[in-house]
Amino acid sequence: MAKIHGALSEDARKVTGQALQAAIVDLIDLSLLGKQTHWNVIGRNFRSIHLQLDELVEAARNHTDILAERAIAIGVNPDGRSRRVAEDTRLPQPDPGYLHDDKVIALAVEALSGAVDRFREHIRATEDADPVTQDLLIAAAQDLEQQHWMFEAMR
Repeated sequence: MAKIHGALSEDARKVTGQALQAAIVDLIDLSLLGKQTHWNVIGRNFRSIHLQLDELVEAARNHTDILAERAIAIGVNPDGRSRRVAEDTRLPQPDPGYLHDDKVIALAVEALSGAVDRFREHIRATEDADPVTQDLLIAAAQDLEQQHWMFEAMR
């Protein structure tokens, strides 16, 4: 079976692959968290939160695909299986059942804050290892920071 190697050295591929995998896990779980809360949010601000959650999910899914394809391009197999995401996620998880709008906002702010911090770590880690991946991580972080702002402004 042929393997994809990409243009990075083995050390750069390792550093970059680890950053990409962690980012992919965060993004997949952000999209899951977004949909879970989207379906179950209740309260006075239901509609605006419901719609904002769809924007979060769309951004997370778009960047997941971009980063996963970058991983493949450099010779790293991304792992987005549910078991892997469940084992590796660092995001807070929503309670089951209906979720009051203020709890959804707080959860989104907390989840996005942690994800943004980790993305900034990935950006630093890939600065020398792979500036191309770093650019993709910067673009994702920009969208996550915008989502963080949108939810934080709803408090």
